[in-house]
Amino acid sequence: MGNEDTPDIEIRGLEARFYDFFINIGTVGLYAGLIKRIISDIHIEAQDKILDLGAGTGRNALLMRNYLNGGNITALEISQEMKKQFEKKCRGLKNVRLEDMRIESPLPFHDEFDKVFISFVIHGFKQEEREKILINAYNALHTGGRLFIFDWNEMNLKEQGPGMKAFFKYIECAPARDFITRDFKTVFEKIGFHDVVSRLYFKKRIRLLSGYK
Repeated sequence: MGNEDTPDIEIRGLEARFYDFFINIGTVGLYAGLIKRIISDIHIEAQDKILDLGAGTGRNALLMRNYLNGGNITALEISQEMKKQFEKKCRGLKNVRLEDMRIESPLPFHDEFDKVFISFVIHGFKQEEREKILINAYNALHTGGRLFIFDWNEMNLKEQGPGMKAFFKYIECAPARDFITRDFKTVFEKIGFHDVVSRLYFKKRIRLLSGYK
């Protein structure tokens, strides 16, 4: 978050320490319930191998792990504070692995994963970096694998209420205001994903966008 025009992607300090709290504020306290529903909606299979890009505090990984029996999660995160929280939450879990890797840089994964999950991360990047992240996801998936992005839906801020306008102006990062103007279904298809679908939540302000490799 933050309001700089060219933000540093790594979240630090109090913002990192209370990241889950800020997400809850942005979704009027609904995020905790929403993310449980989203994890259910991506239909994780017991043997799935999942790549979690921008894994944050580990909250999502813990929820996904509940569906696994033989599968595993590889989580990528660069924020030192976030990694501390992740490691604390997931300490001792043999099927959850945390790696320090930038998700917009080339990644060493090819045809390895059943699912790639990105939750409230990609909106913080510039558009050219977002496309690099999608390419990384595409390369990491095996044929038939599926990418899921849980994030803001397309919206016109002028049509939103004062609370959302204030949130995007004073709390959310500048790239997020660009993100909500983008047609990401077309971006998915440009990268090579097919059967792209969108499920909407929170009065159509948040979506789960998915596509198959």
